[in-house]
Amino acid sequence: MGEEQLERVDAYLVAGGRFHDIDYARLELLKLLAEHPNVRVKVGSDYEDTGSIAASSFLISYTCDIRPSEKAQSEIRDWVEQGGRFFALHGTNAALDFNPPEPVDAPRCFPVWAELLGSQFISHPPIQLFPVEVADPDHWLVEGIDSFETDDELYLCEYHDRENLHPLLKTEWQGETRGFVENDWNSCDPVHLVSYLKNFGKGAILYNNLGHCRGHWDMPEAVAYYPDVDRCSWENPQYHELLRRGIRWALGQQS
Repeated sequence: MGEEQLERVDAYLVAGGRFHDIDYARLELLKLLAEHPNVRVKVGSDYEDTGSIAASSFLISYTCDIRPSEKAQSEIRDWVEQGGRFFALHGTNAALDFNPPEPVDAPRCFPVWAELLGSQFISHPPIQLFPVEVADPDHWLVEGIDSFETDDELYLCEYHDRENLHPLLKTEWQGETRGFVENDWNSCDPVHLVSYLKNFGKGAILYNNLGHCRGHWDMPEAVAYYPDVDRCSWENPQYHELLRRGIRWALGQQS
């Protein structure tokens, strides 16, 4: 029998921003996308090539402090609403004002973007081990994945229309986040979403905020040579399985 003939699928990957080893994340995501030989990927460092995004079947992003223009926010929102699938990772929802030694602020500078994504990053405690619990064990995106621990940034977010977010992974935490303007999380809702689905019109967003990574040369605002290399959840087999399933979801698969 001959090889099954697959139809070409166009995808757009945005990998860019600050404070992270974007080269590492970009390469790892391209490796995972390459497991699907019919997927053709165009890569950008921001969200401004909305024509190419709109011509794609799905969008994947790994960014931090990339602030889409009002035009890009509006056009990507419309693309999702018309049926686009958006697989958003880590700091896609983050805008950071970082001017050492001042604390880090999270300006509410892209309301359309935050509302589309369903959340905006505000703060995180120091990188440390924390438990990740499966919130919906019957959903195929997390089915069969046991709750696990990961050494990563625990994202504390401001949610938009939280009741319409479908939690897939969650964790619980309260405390203080030194180094951030909004640092008192002692009385917050202790349940924080690590991954969720959000339907929007005919399309949908899948968000997974794990996956911090940083190399020696990625914090020039603070130090010329950062002493540690952070790989965090990228070293966790569960994270890679979640990414693979997320790509299958973006392709329209249901298992």
